Amino acid sequence: MAVINCPNCRKKISDKAKNCSHCEIDLVNLDEEKLTINKQVDKINKSQRIMTWSFIAMLMFCGGFLFYYWKNVQPGTWQYYLSAGSAISGFMIYIVTRVQLILLKRSNK
Repeated sequence: MAVINCPNCRKKISDKAKNCSHCEIDLVNLDEEKLTINKQVDKINKSQRIMTWSFIAMLMFCGGFLFYYWKNVQPGTWQYYLSAGSAISGFMIYIVTRVQLILLKRSNK
């Protein structure tokens, strides 16, 4: 009994296994078309997760920025630190997620 990599998720499985214990793919009836479809679905799901994080980051940035100006927050108060922290962390997370999306799209080509 040898250990091989699953063709779908690349995790270690037995060469005698009929199904992958990690991704539950049927290894007996696996063909190239099903493998290609699974990889495309995985890339779409990953892209959607990144877009969700991008949206959350934008909400954090806008929320912190708008709270700062609508409430006329004074520097040195806890509201100031909360709004500045939210705006800065939202902006940084947004930049990181955008870079991840660019890298993901480049890997698709």
